[in-house]
Amino acid sequence: MELTVYLAGQIHDNWRDKVKQIAQAKNLPLTFVSPQTNHDRSDDIGEAILGEQPGALYKDDAASDVNNFRTQVLMQKADIVIALFGEKYKQWNTAMDASTAIAMNKPTILIRPTSLIHPLKELSNKANVTVETVEQALEVIAYIYE
Repeated sequence: MELTVYLAGQIHDNWRDKVKQIAQAKNLPLTFVSPQTNHDRSDDIGEAILGEQPGALYKDDAASDVNNFRTQVLMQKADIVIALFGEKYKQWNTAMDASTAIAMNKPTILIRPTSLIHPLKELSNKANVTVETVEQALEVIAYIYE
């Protein structure tokens, strides 16, 4: 049984590559999807499709429409959502994606460091499982196949 996993979280480092490598090493039959990880493409997609916008607010609004559409389609197709919260970047998009997944009744795994236990306590309580590492998240998924 192959499962599709939506990888929500910041796009500024290679954490998704690590997830994929660990899954491959464990021979887990998983397909991965995610938000647009090319930051410039994500920021510019509204204007790329709709044309130049009259200001930064409108540019961001147009990009948000297209990015939210993409996220909704991919998340609806996903069987599992992993939402990674790191310490380095503000995590607004991760929180939004995790909340959306939970509202859609998608099985959701949060990854967050111990320093974020308090600020993420309500979200963590709504997720199915909360862990501290990518490795732990994949162990939870591997358990499905036992």
